[in-house]
Amino acid sequence: MEGRDDVLVSDLAVTEIMSALARRLRQGSLARQATRRLQHAILGRLDDGLYHRVELTGDVHRRAEQFLLSLPETSLRAADALHLALATSARAASLASFDARLTAAARAVGLAIYPA
Repeated sequence: MEGRDDVLVSDLAVTEIMSALARRLRQGSLARQATRRLQHAILGRLDDGLYHRVELTGDVHRRAEQFLLSLPETSLRAADALHLALATSARAASLASFDARLTAAARAVGLAIYPA
């Protein structure tokens, strides 16, 4: 994603990435030093403006709540609904996710999925 100016990232996404890194650390599949390097690299790029930061606002929460109520067939969870609301509020054309529920909901509202 280096050199791209169209990547949107929220602090929610960063927290979820850190959660995944912590899980790998607990499982022993990632060293503490590697975890710290990844954390600093992600936060540094975000702070340096390499990614466009999108914020959780009241409007984003209301949109997420609408998705939860209007897409019951996707079994969308609250955090995933917030990711979807952030993407659609920022008028993103696509969403990066490996989560089946989130990708189903994103497709349902017309977003392309990366990776396809």
